[in-house]
Amino acid sequence: MRHSPPTVSITRRGLQRLENGHLWIYRSDLTQIDAQAGDVVHVLDSHGRLIGQALYSDRSQIALRLLTHTDERIDAEWWGARLQAASHVRQALAIDATAYRLVHAEGDLLPSLIVDRYDDVLVVQTLSQGTDRLLPVLRDRLVGLFAPAGILARNDPKVRLLEGLEQRVEAIYGTVPKRVTVRDGPITYEADVWRGQKTGLFLDQRENREAAAHYARGRLLDCFSYQGGFALRLSRHCETALALDISEDACAGIRDHAARNGVTNLEVRRANVFDALRELERADDRFDTIVLDPPAFAKRKTALPRALSGYKEINLRALRLLRPGGHLITCTCSAHVDEATFGEVVLGAAVDAGAQVVVVEKRMQARDHPVLLGVPETYYLKCLILRRAA
Repeated sequence: MRHSPPTVSITRRGLQRLENGHLWIYRSDLTQIDAQAGDVVHVLDSHGRLIGQALYSDRSQIALRLLTHTDERIDAEWWGARLQAASHVRQALAIDATAYRLVHAEGDLLPSLIVDRYDDVLVVQTLSQGTDRLLPVLRDRLVGLFAPAGILARNDPKVRLLEGLEQRVEAIYGTVPKRVTVRDGPITYEADVWRGQKTGLFLDQRENREAAAHYARGRLLDCFSYQGGFALRLSRHCETALALDISEDACAGIRDHAARNGVTNLEVRRANVFDALRELERADDRFDTIVLDPPAFAKRKTALPRALSGYKEINLRALRLLRPGGHLITCTCSAHVDEATFGEVVLGAAVDAGAQVVVVEKRMQARDHPVLLGVPETYYLKCLILRRAA
């Protein structure tokens, strides 16, 4: 039986990353490894001094995910305390919804762990070897803290394959229905927690939808609508609304949610947004409010050039369709597209469209998806609310 803790030694470069506030150490910065996959390890510098403790992966390029800078005991009580701290943060936010993010991985100092709440159901994602091994411990702590009716392990993200983990979706506690009824502000949804995008709903745009509602008016165009989040929330402030999505299932869901919420001025159209924007422009159509909330165009750095071209294309078309005085709500959820780069892309689109554009608000993901300074990957959602001046 092993008595000494597993250890991993790192290079000076790796140490500098931690000293600069990041929580990840890449495999190229490991020097000595005395650990097994998924261990909580002591992280040592080149002189053998303790730097902290981390989750170790023997497959991922992200080999270490820092948990603490101390030698404190990492046990079930420790995980419970971190989960409770994350819960206290959400309580302080006074979120006007029954669906929200309870744990946002690195943003809550719980690397590679996601926990979303859908009414009395919790949906968990363990995205590294370490948190996957700890799933029984995490389950028990979540049950003790929150007494949910059920817990679903929604472990189907492709990132798990980089950890050598299988993709699977399974109920690990209680009863988890196929759909859960939740409220997000004034809108009620049926969340498909077993098969829907992310863990059932896009929870990170809640506050941006509320902000956009202050500017919405006239004719609304909601592109990449998916669940209809923006369309359903903004349509009550607009004369008419048009939601576009390429998925027939998504379009059916929007129609169902519109009926559920008594929204009668919303048209839903299945379409490729790139094609639809060109067709609307050729038809000389115009809108007073336009939303661009596309999926991540750049999931890898190698996809960045093509992604930036795509962002410019949709923003250019949208600005040509936007009436002077109208508002464009434009977003990117690509972590590889930083705020400055996104601003440059939108500026280039405005110049090519011959539009003068004013920034009304700069926004980001909802506060229950916290950004940890030093870990830029946690700042993934950028949202600009713009007004076309001329």
